Amino acid sequence: MSIHHRLMTVVLSLALTTSALAGTREDARLADATAVLNDTQSMPDSSVPNWLLQRAEAIAVLPTVVKVSMIFGGRGGKGVLSARDTNGHWSNPVFINLAGGSIGFQAGIQTSDIILIFTTRRSLEGVTGGKLTLGVDASVAAGPVGRQASAATDIGLSEVYCYSRSKGLFAGVAIDGSIITIDGSANESYYQHPGILGSEIMAAGGPMAPASARPLLQKLEHVTGTTPSAKSTPATRDSAPSAPTPPSDGRALESGGASSFPLDDKKTH
Repeated sequence: MSIHHRLMTVVLSLALTTSALAGTREDARLADATAVLNDTQSMPDSSVPNWLLQRAEAIAVLPTVVKVSMIFGGRGGKGVLSARDTNGHWSNPVFINLAGGSIGFQAGIQTSDIILIFTTRRSLEGVTGGKLTLGVDASVAAGPVGRQASAATDIGLSEVYCYSRSKGLFAGVAIDGSIITIDGSANESYYQHPGILGSEIMAAGGPMAPASARPLLQKLEHVTGTTPSAKSTPATRDSAPSAPTPPSDGRALESGGASSFPLDDKKTH
């Protein structure tokens, strides 16, 4: 075998290995997000209140967000987001990134799990539109915790409520200035569809998710009291991915049509 052929063989092998690892990384991210939801909601005195979960338009879970502080600090992590469709069912999971900076005098490295509860369509469409800056494009507040948390309007109604679990403690926190973007490369790898948009993934006629999405969707249905949908019994990865239905324009959102995500996201890798 010539040197040229050997090099081609090595390149192809590396490409196949990278592809397999990419799928494994997305599966692991889904499993971690499911575990975070399960752990936090298993403790009634320190969990997201049921009344807030029931009014959620979307829920994002970001396991192991890393915060580094040394005068100038930063925060970064990866997670998944699912939204309700017009029938109240949870959509296919979309992979997302979170990044943010800060200035302070604390030094050190801290990891935490982040849960974001979106209470409006406007804030959700900011994510599918390309990026959402918390505290700028959508109001964000530390979420109330536990079964004693009041649902009264005197706590205010923010567009996004934020929770963090660090060192075993679960509490509401504010992460103003953090930016949420679509993880385009992870979505392409997981759904095996080059160039797929977040809005296409979440649309009612979107692609069938691999089987590894099932536990997360079932957990979301359980914690929010939602009726199970076909999305919670997805096909296996071996099944041929279906072609996504392009998202409709804004009229569908206003009239209660099938698609609730009229905005296209910009590809973010």
